[in-house]
Amino acid sequence: MQVLQVQLEIGPDPAEVGRARRWARSRLAGSGIGDDEPLAETLVLLISELVTNAVVHTGCPAVLRMLFGAGAAEAGTVRVEVADRCARPPLRRHAEGDETNGRGLELVDGLADRWGWQTEGAGKRIWCEVDRCAPVTARVVREPGAYEPSWAVTQ
Repeated sequence: MQVLQVQLEIGPDPAEVGRARRWARSRLAGSGIGDDEPLAETLVLLISELVTNAVVHTGCPAVLRMLFGAGAAEAGTVRVEVADRCARPPLRRHAEGDETNGRGLELVDGLADRWGWQTEGAGKRIWCEVDRCAPVTARVVREPGAYEPSWAVTQ
């Protein structure tokens, strides 16, 4: 199976998050994933969260990669990776009530089919995968009385 990989260098500046989203949208369109498809929105949100985490929590440059499997637009898996030079592992937090931070990895966990991280040289790589043929649904397990995010997508 052939895999198409595209990548973008990200500077340690919060403005880079918007640039990463625009870049991702253009690359998704080039791979046959239309801008109006739920899959595109999900991938752009995942990219936004992973790049934001890298920029805000490491202060280091990063590299954003998207890998597309071969086959028809509805087949295969899209993998998103963000590699940075900070060895500190990602910290999954649970935001309470009105807190404005701390939901990024919960979003990734809820929207991606798989995600994880590994050390890479002196830094790390955080990755997530979304299967093109799988329906886009939120997969967050919620405790009774837990915060109900407004972004939850259900089918």
